[in-house]
Amino acid sequence: MGILDKHKKIETNATLLLALSFVVVAVGGVVEIAPLFYLENTIEDVEGVRPYSPLELAGREIYIREGCYNCHSQMIRPMRDEVERYGHYSLAAESRYDHPFQWGSKRTGPDLARVGGRYSDEWHYDHLISPQSVVPESVMPPYAFLADVDVDGARIADLMTTHRFVGVPYTDEMIENAQFDFIEQATDFGDGGVTDRYPGAQQRDFDGNPDVTEMDALIAYLQVLGTMVDFSTFTPDESR
Repeated sequence: MGILDKHKKIETNATLLLALSFVVVAVGGVVEIAPLFYLENTIEDVEGVRPYSPLELAGREIYIREGCYNCHSQMIRPMRDEVERYGHYSLAAESRYDHPFQWGSKRTGPDLARVGGRYSDEWHYDHLISPQSVVPESVMPPYAFLADVDVDGARIADLMTTHRFVGVPYTDEMIENAQFDFIEQATDFGDGGVTDRYPGAQQRDFDGNPDVTEMDALIAYLQVLGTMVDFSTFTPDESR
């Protein structure tokens, strides 16, 4: 009973409870954070991971604007059921250029960390126009208006400059050609500058509309998710 009596004193004294709670949180924080200062790099470098192209970055902004993250996480945990359903578990390196990252466990809809290449552009288009047309049991609302909103990428260079400020390695050349690359990726004029600057970028008309729309941008973003790393050759660094 002696221990319980002491605990009762803590619970009935708001100041003491607050002070001891702060101590516990501080100690826990130090234990979790301090080791990170002794690592040369907390994120393993993985071949293939690159900054988003201007069109993909714009699509990601639309994804966040429309609240897609509220129902779709982008984090496959290393559990058998998740790996078998979604694919290789997520690597920290895959989110190194995400500000903010889209991790989480909220899944009203499936995790999208590996959705790139799983479905055709036409499927994504139909799904965004009318989700129930391809997934009858879906509770997702339609986003048909995205196909009617033309975009010209006039401000994409400013967005990339902001991302560079927080550590994304966009070069002066990338920012200088941002608007050109934005249009080029969705219209496929055949210029190689986009793929030179963003290796592996998928260059085509994503929504079947000759104009560049928000639908193009969002589909371009969805189609790149999980495709930057070649997991057939990837070997994790066991020393970490």
